[in-house]
Amino acid sequence: MTSVTDDLPLAADFPKATDADWRKLVDGVLKGAPFEKLIGRTYDGLKIEPLYPRAKGAALVAGRSAAAPWQIMQRIDHPDAVGANAQALTDLENGATGLSLVFASGNGSHGFGLEPTADAVAKVLKDVHLDAGIGIELQVGPESRMAAIHVAEYVKSNGIDPAACDIRFGLDPLAACAVWGSSPYSWEEIVPAVTGGIKGLAALGFKGPFASADGRVIHDAGGSEVQELAFALACGVAHLRAIESAGVPLEAAQGMVYARLAADADQFLTMAKFRALRLLWARVEAACGLAPKPLFIAADTAWRMLTQRDPYVNMLRATMATFAAGLAGANTITVLPHTLALGLPDPFARRIARNTQLLLLEESNLAKVSDPAAGSGGIETLTAQLCEAAWALFQESEKAGGAFAALQQGLFQDRVAATRKARDASIAKRRDVLTGASEFPNLHENEVTVLKATPVALPPYGEAKYKFDALVPIRLAQPFEALRDKSDAALKVSGKRPSVFLANLGTPADFTARATFAKSFFETGGIQALDSEGFADPARLAAAFRASGAALVCLCSSDKVYAEHAEAAAKALQTAGARHIYLAGRPAEAEATLRAAGVTGFVFAGVDALATLQDAYVRMEQA
Repeated sequence: MTSVTDDLPLAADFPKATDADWRKLVDGVLKGAPFEKLIGRTYDGLKIEPLYPRAKGAALVAGRSAAAPWQIMQRIDHPDAVGANAQALTDLENGATGLSLVFASGNGSHGFGLEPTADAVAKVLKDVHLDAGIGIELQVGPESRMAAIHVAEYVKSNGIDPAACDIRFGLDPLAACAVWGSSPYSWEEIVPAVTGGIKGLAALGFKGPFASADGRVIHDAGGSEVQELAFALACGVAHLRAIESAGVPLEAAQGMVYARLAADADQFLTMAKFRALRLLWARVEAACGLAPKPLFIAADTAWRMLTQRDPYVNMLRATMATFAAGLAGANTITVLPHTLALGLPDPFARRIARNTQLLLLEESNLAKVSDPAAGSGGIETLTAQLCEAAWALFQESEKAGGAFAALQQGLFQDRVAATRKARDASIAKRRDVLTGASEFPNLHENEVTVLKATPVALPPYGEAKYKFDALVPIRLAQPFEALRDKSDAALKVSGKRPSVFLANLGTPADFTARATFAKSFFETGGIQALDSEGFADPARLAAAFRASGAALVCLCSSDKVYAEHAEAAAKALQTAGARHIYLAGRPAEAEATLRAAGVTGFVFAGVDALATLQDAYVRMEQA
């Protein structure tokens, strides 16, 4: 039988496209601008070309078993153990295949977390069938380190075979030191305690893995992909050395270490990062004389990308992050609920976090193909670049004496600080867009519901004898959110927000584009934009401004109309009492004339929006 399409030549009738053909078309669009304009760069300085050929001879990066789904992990972080247990059972009954037990003071606790006592552990795990294939992941910190022992004791006391449990114990003192910026003990003193715990858990029959190499602490602090990979690699190697020094053969130690990475909304970099870590770890294994085994990688959607404002956009960010981590072979994924930056998520937020993964697995079938990025020119190139740069930074940490010594010397912190500074500058200028926070704000959004809960208070863990710069977790939207908070405070006190009068000149065709831009620009800082009709008469414009009651005013129109009317309009507004006049657009050669007429600032794409908005608040306070 022949198909109806057998006689269709399709692409055979068209000449084969070449890179030269494409470049010719691109040059026509660029109109003399250099081709390099289309080349992007990551915060590590890695080039991202606009077009890549298919990578030849690319091999699959070994990760999860073929067509095996990742574990759908759900955060269990309610400070009340009974409430946490109810959450856990609901999650497991509705699609979750694992639980991430987040204890107070853990690196990923973000203000909440379980109480690390034997009683709390027993209550949280009540009716959870630990030997039924459920994945359990512990996130503990120094103050909650005993939680791992309590979980092990709970398993034994309930007659459960430890070997039948899938528990990752999450022991990671290096990540805790990095976040705290201090340690009561030296690395030499820490090693016996950690390895003793690992050997004890293994002797009880637990399979592990036990020690976590947590790259999230770099990502949370604003670091880059290369820095996150290098830190995870350095921690993993430090754990291997420590476990081997305790008399455990390297072949056994190999399966006792796993990694944690953050997945964010940058799809391609996230995919390349997860693939790169597997390749880098295989290189470590080869250097140790070990037969490479796929590294177990746990993914969390990124804390730093969450916004408090317009938090529903966080659902989209989490979906993209999950998509990328899942395709890149993550073994487990934990989706941070979209309201986590506002407080303890309610059942709706938890359901969305859970269903984000269920939709991608069950309806989109993302796990059916192993390493679908293999052969993709762009992702293969990014993966190779990340490997090369991360290995070089890892080697620097090794020369410094290992992960702990590198932290003491500020090797990672200095690089993270430089990257964060560059990242902050891009966010301030809105080159890196945070939808709902730095772009497309909604001043009239409804409040989001979160649960009321009192965080667990734990006693401090020893005196900080070894101190160094801390890798403090951040959220990228915080500077813009601080301005929105100021606006909300003003609204509560006076019944109205700070405002800017949009002084539109000419017809809607003249001013709509820049008025729309100016509205979004000022409202990202909580300054409400008061729109107006188009004006030609400076006197009518001045009267409308006075009637608005706004403290600020922004001229909006086309360059052509500005040339004819902006100077007169600015003078009229100044005479009417306007002390802070902005103009939407670049001033070019007219800047001196416009400033002489009363214009005090200019708003346009690429300007430091954060600094401009912060200055606007200062001006309003001085008025």
